[in-house]
Amino acid sequence: MKILSPKDLPLIVEMQTTDTSQQILLFDGVCNLCNAVVQFVLRHDKGSRLSFASLQSAFGKDSLKKHALEADELKTFIYLRNGNAHTRSTAFLYLMRDLGGGFRLLEICWIFPRFLRDAIYNLVSRTRYSIFGKREECYLPTEDVRHRFLDGPSST
Repeated sequence: MKILSPKDLPLIVEMQTTDTSQQILLFDGVCNLCNAVVQFVLRHDKGSRLSFASLQSAFGKDSLKKHALEADELKTFIYLRNGNAHTRSTAFLYLMRDLGGGFRLLEICWIFPRFLRDAIYNLVSRTRYSIFGKREECYLPTEDVRHRFLDGPSST
């Protein structure tokens, strides 16, 4: 087993961002509701398996390009899971599945067609700034969770 040194840092970052099993939540960094979702996930992700990046970050913008998503996808959070990009209600349901525990009860929502689930999601998305507000700047994580936020260009 090789012991990693500081000179291996680029290798560690490369491994972190190319792992297709990694789960990454891309979120609108200026949206108060989206930031509340990130805080919720941080509290309930017991295994600290998920990473985060704002859609406005270099990682977020690069991920949009790599997954052929348009800039208007800022209206949704995007969940990168097992190498696939999921949006809207599908992203939410996979996120709840991966959080586990009682959140898996929401899997009952899979019985509804995507167009119905997404219609509800889109309603919340369209009104989120007027109801929950908007920040002038992207969310800045605290030091204890900073390592879970990706800022640089994506390798996914």
